[in-house]
Amino acid sequence: MSLRLRPITLKAAVPWVRDHHRHERCGRQRPVVGGLWAHAVELNGRICGVAIVGRPVARMFDDGWTGEVVRVATDGTRNACSMLYAAASRAARALGYLRLLTYILASEPGTSLRAAGWVRDEELIRGQQWHRPSRPRQQVLVEDRQRWWAPWSLRMEAAA
Repeated sequence: MSLRLRPITLKAAVPWVRDHHRHERCGRQRPVVGGLWAHAVELNGRICGVAIVGRPVARMFDDGWTGEVVRVATDGTRNACSMLYAAASRAARALGYLRLLTYILASEPGTSLRAAGWVRDEELIRGQQWHRPSRPRQQVLVEDRQRWWAPWSLRMEAAA
């Protein structure tokens, strides 16, 4: 059999991602607490990957017209990751979003995103502490990131 998309609830997606996402498993990233929607990929009736799409983490992109793929996790099944990114792109566009973006670590190659037709921003997003005196946060992961856009997205510049 071949890979097949299937719906999944956020309630089921969040623990699946927690158990399979390489940065969450080792404690480098905090778990997702919610999202707008999730979808999964299955092979022979077994879930082998999940994507969660939510509101953008960066306030300047949270305009009601922009979505962010906040997590993609697979069990390593070939092509599952790119299938999830492509499905997120199609779903966001069908729902009327003007932009869909995601971030990956600067050290990651972005092969699945490229295969799904996504476009990389030239700008490297520098890792920052989330902790501020006015809003204390426990810091988990501070690494540089790449920003990627779904191919149909009307890109906008982040406020400096």
